[in-house]
Amino acid sequence: MGQSVNLNLIIDQVAKDKGIDRQVIVDLLEQAILTAAKKTFGAERTLEAHYNPDKGVVEVFQALTVVEEVTDPLQEINQLTLEEARQKGIEAEAGDELVFQIFYRDEDAAEAKAQDDRYGDILKLKTFRRGFGRIAAQTAKQVILQRTRDAERENVYNEFKDRKGDIATGTVRRFERGNIIVDLVRAEAVLPIREQVPRETYRAGDRVQAYVLDVLRESKGPQIVLSRGSPHFLTKLFEMEVPEIAEGVVVIEAAAREPGGRAKIAVSSRDQDVDPVGACVGMKGSRVQAVVQELRGEKIDIVPFDPDPAAFVCSALAPAEVSRVLIDDANHAMEIIVPDDQLSLAIGRRGQNVRLAAQLTGWKLDINSETRVAELRDFAFHSLSQLPGMTDTLVEVLYAHGFRKAKDIADASPDVVVQIPGINPELIPEMQAKARSQMYDDAAELSRIEQEREAARIAEARRHPDELTPRERLIRVRGVSERTAEQLEAGGYNTVEDLIAEADVMKLGDNSGLGVKKAKQVKFAAEQYLTEEQRLREELNAERERQAAARMLETATPAAPADAE
Repeated sequence: MGQSVNLNLIIDQVAKDKGIDRQVIVDLLEQAILTAAKKTFGAERTLEAHYNPDKGVVEVFQALTVVEEVTDPLQEINQLTLEEARQKGIEAEAGDELVFQIFYRDEDAAEAKAQDDRYGDILKLKTFRRGFGRIAAQTAKQVILQRTRDAERENVYNEFKDRKGDIATGTVRRFERGNIIVDLVRAEAVLPIREQVPRETYRAGDRVQAYVLDVLRESKGPQIVLSRGSPHFLTKLFEMEVPEIAEGVVVIEAAAREPGGRAKIAVSSRDQDVDPVGACVGMKGSRVQAVVQELRGEKIDIVPFDPDPAAFVCSALAPAEVSRVLIDDANHAMEIIVPDDQLSLAIGRRGQNVRLAAQLTGWKLDINSETRVAELRDFAFHSLSQLPGMTDTLVEVLYAHGFRKAKDIADASPDVVVQIPGINPELIPEMQAKARSQMYDDAAELSRIEQEREAARIAEARRHPDELTPRERLIRVRGVSERTAEQLEAGGYNTVEDLIAEADVMKLGDNSGLGVKKAKQVKFAAEQYLTEEQRLREELNAERERQAAARMLETATPAAPADAE
């Protein structure tokens, strides 16, 4: 620790390079030298270290308290008697505190020798000064390095704790057990495997943009946790791309996402002249496409928010059309009834559409087709009417209260059943006993209904395409309901081939009134349908040929003669 070195330049350079406040470094130096001094001279001494900006050095001092006589041997090293002070020519009174500077070895030698000659015996430091310079340098270096690292970590934490909830851009640095370490210039962040998007791959040096999920204060330094799979990442991207959202005119009310697959966001507008969906889509879809591109092709549905839960759920299930909505406020659930041809569209591939709609709206959703609802209603009336004391009116009341089969009565508490209008309390034990026995018959009946439905579905799906009417073929196209088919026919598109022949999607949307987005979906689905239809036609034709050949073989083969008596 050379006193000949002016520390002002070093402090300024370190402050600039490390981004640490100058006073923090000065405090570190003072603490480092004080630690070294205490290690050399003893922790029991009353020592102080102060930075002298004029000289650019850290000066060390020891404080001695003047006493008439030493009464506590443990404090003798920090005390000076009046007699000793007079011997050294020091004018002092009992209770005064005297401060003496301690000099480094080989530095300020003349000044050190002069004080040593005058006060050395008092301070009792002669035997210690020989090694103070070297020990101070080693100890100070360790302390400064450690405290500088701590200060850097604190700076990083303070910088990024306020960026929690923002988007950060960095470079892929390395990989650790599936986690991606991202260089953010001032710090390193981790993109955990659970917050990554399936099918996204990275290489070292790739640029990566992610949502700052959390900033944790760890012993080894702050840990910045990133995410690309969070719904908040989706909303932040829209904030960046849509000025109306950043200005607060358009509000993202909710977002749901299955990373890498599909996402839905619900938006509303605080200005009636601003269309929230149109603002998010942008001119020719430019804004939403920018978000889709950042999410590597993830499909995004933008739906208008509605304070009416039923209307909101209907929008969230788009592009499927909804016939009726039954709301169960007590269980925060809804039963959604859709046309038969819309059931698969409403549910989505592997249930994705209904899952996202449920996440977006916060309601539990149960989707059934109109035919299915009619079947369940007939089954419910048959099951409940078997119980004692039942009338058609009472069955209607039970059905309206959510009782769909005898099992529901058997499992219900008598206190709940007795509250149903029209129920005779005296018959409840008998009703529940009968309901428990009826459960087995109901299970068998449900199994039969399911088998019949599956057989009918398979038979309908395997009807020969040549036997279908143009309307039936249109409705078999994914996303085309009876109402959509009527709109297409009104626009002059009567067959699936008409949809394929229309090269201009905008014209298709305008003529049918479906809009460009829906028209694009229908046209794509029509192309898929024709491919599947051709495969089914070839399969059914081959099957017909095999059946015809089998019948001809049976006709051509003569019957075996009867055995003679």
